[in-house]
Amino acid sequence: MQAPAAAERNKGPILAVLREYVGPGAHAGPSVLQVLEVGAGAGLHAAHFAQALPQTRWQPSDIDPRALRSIAAYTEAMQVPNVLPPILLDVSQGWETWGGTQPATLDLLVSINMMHIAELRCTEGLFKGAGVLLKPGGVLFTYGPYAVDGQISPQSNVDFDRSLRQSNPAWGLRDTALLRQLAEANGLCLERMVDMPANNKSLIFRKQ
Repeated sequence: MQAPAAAERNKGPILAVLREYVGPGAHAGPSVLQVLEVGAGAGLHAAHFAQALPQTRWQPSDIDPRALRSIAAYTEAMQVPNVLPPILLDVSQGWETWGGTQPATLDLLVSINMMHIAELRCTEGLFKGAGVLLKPGGVLFTYGPYAVDGQISPQSNVDFDRSLRQSNPAWGLRDTALLRQLAEANGLCLERMVDMPANNKSLIFRKQ
């Protein structure tokens, strides 16, 4: 199993925000909530969140076959029964390729630390998929470092953005103004921005 230090550090603060949307009493819908996590990476988050939120049916996915093996190992090691076997998913491709998920069936779509280390078409694909697959009132939850209306702060995030673009010109912090546009084009709205540790943010997009 891979064990990324960042995931270990941020799992608690992220879970605290997720509980507000899928925790007990936060949702008036069905007793089992359908969740898809794209770019699940090592799988620590999937196992940790699903264990803490037993009312969810958590589907982890990733584009990297090595990540799928790590996700399966974490799920097995932590004995989390409500995590489904991980699926190979390229978020830049159409939702029809997303493991058979049907339109308007997801309560929650999760993307953690993906946008800034992926091409823009992945972010665009994420919002297109969310627009189709989320139920009305469903939530797209994203987490990571962002530019806000053209401004990046503090200096450590400016430096991080520069290093990302030097590694790959198609990478870099995405601007919340752009994300708002992508959301609105796909029937969602940016409902809330939550400041998180280490200069990250949680963004809550709601399907209309």
